Amino acid sequence: MLNSAAAARRALPSIDRLLKLDAVTGLIQTHGRPLVVETLRAVIDEHRSLLAKNAALPPPDDDALAAQCAKQLRALAQPSLRAVFNLTGTVLHTNLGRALYPQVAADAATDAMTRAVNLEFDLGGGARGERDSHVEAWLQRLTGAEAAVVVNNNAAAVYLVLNSLAPKKEVIVSRGELVEIGGAFRIPDIMARAGCKLKEVGTTNRTHAHDFEQAIGPRTAAIMKVHASNYAIQGFTASVPEAELAAIAHQHELPFINDLGSGMLIDLEAYGLPHEPTPRETIASGADIVTFSGDKLLGGPQCGLIVGRQDLIAKIRKNPMKRALRVDKVRLAALEAVLRLYADPVRLMRELPTLRLLTRPQTDIEAQARRVLPALAAAVGNHADAKIIACSSQIGSGALPVDALPSAGIALTPRAKRKSGAADALSSAFRALPVPVIGHIKDGAFILDLRCLDDESGFIAQLAQLQLPTHAH
Repeated sequence: MLNSAAAARRALPSIDRLLKLDAVTGLIQTHGRPLVVETLRAVIDEHRSLLAKNAALPPPDDDALAAQCAKQLRALAQPSLRAVFNLTGTVLHTNLGRALYPQVAADAATDAMTRAVNLEFDLGGGARGERDSHVEAWLQRLTGAEAAVVVNNNAAAVYLVLNSLAPKKEVIVSRGELVEIGGAFRIPDIMARAGCKLKEVGTTNRTHAHDFEQAIGPRTAAIMKVHASNYAIQGFTASVPEAELAAIAHQHELPFINDLGSGMLIDLEAYGLPHEPTPRETIASGADIVTFSGDKLLGGPQCGLIVGRQDLIAKIRKNPMKRALRVDKVRLAALEAVLRLYADPVRLMRELPTLRLLTRPQTDIEAQARRVLPALAAAVGNHADAKIIACSSQIGSGALPVDALPSAGIALTPRAKRKSGAADALSSAFRALPVPVIGHIKDGAFILDLRCLDDESGFIAQLAQLQLPTHAH
C-alpha cells in the first residue's frame, strides 16, 4: 500500500494528458513541442519534489500546471539582450552597449545580414578580395593614413600591432601611461600576451625625452604612447610631445605607435566639446601606427581601427592572428555607413546619435524634464518625492574622464522613514518595467539623467506599469 506522499505524487497528471489541454496546444503552436514537453517535465518534477517533502500539500490541477508552464515559457522566450532606457548620465556606457548606430548604419547592417555580399570578392576583377578594402579608403581619407586594418576591438588592435611589429623584443612606454582599461585589462598584460617585453621609462607623473633616448637598445622594436583616455594626472607633471617622441623613434629607425583608445575623427571643439586627439593630428605629428575604437566617440560599431604607414600595415595584415581578430560583414557594413557620414559635417551632426547626444543643450534637457516630471510624480505616488535637478553627464567609455556635460534630471527621493534600501527598491522597480530604466543612486535618491532620453513618449507610456513595493513608503 502506497504511503500518503507516494499517493500524492501519483496524483500528478501524465505529460501526455497535459499535452491534450487546449492551453498547452496553444503553447505548442507558439513555442514548439520539444520545448513545451521539456518545460512540462520540469514543472511536474518541481511539484513531485514538493509533494515528497510535504504530503499534505494538495496536488495542483491541470490548469494550474498549464499556467505555470506558460509562465516559464514566457520567461524563456524573453530575449536576454534587451533595449533599455539609458538614464545613467553616461552617454557612452560600456555596460549598456556604448555608441548607438545611426539609422544608415543599422540599415546597412540589416542588408548585410539578410543578403549575400561581396565581403571578400573583387567585383571588378572577379577574384578574391580583402574585406578591409570596404572601409580602408574612407579611413585613409579621414585620417591621412596610408593604409588601414580593422579588427574586433581596440585591445585586439593593440595586441595585433605589437605581435606583428615587436615579437620577442622591447617596446618603450612611459610609466605614467600603463593604463588599465575596462574589465581589468591592462596594457602591460596585453603587451605580454603579444609576445613583446615592456620597458618602462620615467615616473608616474613625469617622463622626459632623455628617458626614452637612454632606454633605446639593440632589442628595442618600437616606442609607444598610450593616450590617458580614462584617467588624468594633474599637478607636477611632464610628458614628451608626440612630435618629439616620433623624432626620437625615427632617429633610431623605430616605429612610433600611438594608442588613442577612444579616438575621434573630427575636432570636437568645433561642436563646443573638449578637445580629444584625432588620428589625423597624431599621424601629422609623426605617428607611424595609430589605434583607436569604433564604438566610442566615433559613434560606430564595436571594432578596433589600425591606421598608418603602408609597409607596417602590410606586415600587420600578414599576421596569422589577423584572421582570428577580424570583423564580420555586419560590422564592416555598419562602419562604412558611419564613416561616410563624416564626409558631411551637417549630416553628421544630424544623424550620428553619439554626437547629437553629446551636444544636446542643457535647456532642451531641462524642458524635457518639465514635461516628464508630472508623469514620474504620478507613477511613484506617495512612495517618493520627484523634483527636477541640475546634474552633470559623462561622455564615458574612457573618453575625456574629467570633463562633464551640464545636464538635467529628475531625482526620486523615497519618503520612507527608514530610507535604507528604499532607493534601491525604486531602482529595482524601474528596471522591472517592460523597457528597463537604468539610472543611478546618489545621496539616497534615485537619479534619472535625461540627456539620453530619445523616446520620451515611450518612456512616459510605460510608467503606468511601474510596481513599487508596499514597504517602500
